[in-house]
Amino acid sequence: MVNAEFFEALDAIEKEKGIPKEYMLNKISQALISAHKRDNQGESDNIFVEADPEKKEIRLYVAKEVADPVENTALQISPEAANILKPGAQIGDIVNIYIETKKFGRIAAQTAKQVIIQGIREAERGMIYDQFTSKEHEILSATVVRVDSRTGNIILSVGSGAEKSEALLARNEQCPGEVITEGSILKVYVLEVRRSTHGPQILVSRTHPGLVKRLFELEVPEIHDGIVEIKSISREPGSRSKIAVWSNQAEVDPVGACVGPKGGRVGAVVEELRGEKVDIIKYSDNPEEYIAAALAPASVIDVYVLPEGRSCQVIVPADQLSLSIGKEGQNARLAAKLTGYKIDIKTA
Repeated sequence: MVNAEFFEALDAIEKEKGIPKEYMLNKISQALISAHKRDNQGESDNIFVEADPEKKEIRLYVAKEVADPVENTALQISPEAANILKPGAQIGDIVNIYIETKKFGRIAAQTAKQVIIQGIREAERGMIYDQFTSKEHEILSATVVRVDSRTGNIILSVGSGAEKSEALLARNEQCPGEVITEGSILKVYVLEVRRSTHGPQILVSRTHPGLVKRLFELEVPEIHDGIVEIKSISREPGSRSKIAVWSNQAEVDPVGACVGPKGGRVGAVVEELRGEKVDIIKYSDNPEEYIAAALAPASVIDVYVLPEGRSCQVIVPADQLSLSIGKEGQNARLAAKLTGYKIDIKTA
């Protein structure tokens, strides 16, 4: 069944696809056994395979017990026949009989071939699954393959080469009002990678706050290096986000680091988010300072943290009331999510 070229092909598969040769030899052994059983109507459960990569051989054997008389030819062999194969064989001994694979029928050979192909596919899927599992909660660059006009779901292409796969950007994970067309390239946040019979299912999002976090990590070296830390993010996808940052080094301004020279860093994030506004807030361990900062761009006169629960009362100038609350309450709502405090805004 096999020759030197066959083993060279296995070496090539291992090198190009990263599928271990031992894995494929095991699948091939299973295929040979399955093919033999099918070709013999399920007989001979006592068969096994020996693979020798050095000799470039794969041999199929059936193990039979020496018996006299022989009551089951599928499991037993006579002493006379056994001694031809194994001189000195005695009753009760096990004799391994080589089975010529060329005797397999066409259907059996096809079965073996399909199992081998399936083994390669399973290994590839497993490798892709492992690769993308490590990307959970990270961001990927993706190309839009198609947009389902009926469901609104979008299929994306992620990865490259042998590790290329498809990802699903569901309708509810897309930003309101964002127009995404076939062929466009965008960043997505990996929510989850699931196993399935058709390969890994990669679920991604454009609405998750983690997308904003990862984009800032890409654009701001101080965040990547651990000098500046993102403490909290609140987001209303497609409209506005607030991000609270803190510096572990007194000489580094966390807000300035995130804004970047001429606003270039935050500008790159906003561009990727298709114009979504981003407020960068300096985090403080002092709740009053933190809440006041979170309500930017509005000016705050005073903040009173109430003793019961995580709630506070904020005093603002009369001309800042509308700004502090924001359109349809958005600014106050995002500030509350960012800080974890229920905020009651009043004028002086």
